[in-house]
Amino acid sequence: MPTTQAYVSDIAFTPAVKQEQEKRGSRDGYARMEQGNGWRSLIDNDLRAYVAERDSFYLATTSSDGYPYIQHRGGPKGFLKALDDRTLAFADFAGNRQYISIGNSRENDRANLFLMDYAHRRRVKIWGRIRFVEDDPDLLASLAMPDYRAKTERAVLFTIEAWDTNCPQHITPRFTEAELAPTLLAYEGRIAELSAEIESLKARLRQNQPGDERSVESGLSVILPEPGKS
Repeated sequence: MPTTQAYVSDIAFTPAVKQEQEKRGSRDGYARMEQGNGWRSLIDNDLRAYVAERDSFYLATTSSDGYPYIQHRGGPKGFLKALDDRTLAFADFAGNRQYISIGNSRENDRANLFLMDYAHRRRVKIWGRIRFVEDDPDLLASLAMPDYRAKTERAVLFTIEAWDTNCPQHITPRFTEAELAPTLLAYEGRIAELSAEIESLKARLRQNQPGDERSVESGLSVILPEPGKS
């Protein structure tokens, strides 16, 4: 028989989970959350924007025997798309051909997405139902990433039943090459400026003390600190 959920978060807060929360002192806080805004089941503007910025996420499925399987999915930023206020979708690119997730989905369509933003220490967890689609050319075309050199084998549809955000605690910030590029470019520009300034100072010292390279180096040692010293 299907379980009746009083709150969206009941998808995760089962009776056993609530008993543990009660025993460990967190139930009152989560009870207030349930009666307030609580978890959400529809895609709002914040989640839509968050999803559009992701270039990877983790997908969890479960076998008929109850064994969980977590798989990393990656692609160009924005390959995970919000189709409407309940549905996420992405192109299933060719991989190692184990087909564990698609096999699990045939016996148990319950799944979970875990979306990380390491740079800003944010994470979103999403519960729902997953479906792999191979016979819908229009859907496949809408999920195609023309500039990405990977073969799209099928589409994956994920119907959201609940989602929530986690606090930033214990997330170590990590940055992609693209995220670091502006900072590195600024450092490279500053290094070029300082190198040019050093060459200019050398030229001026040579003009003041022609033929005496040791005097030039001595003069620079006064102007510029030794490496590792301020």
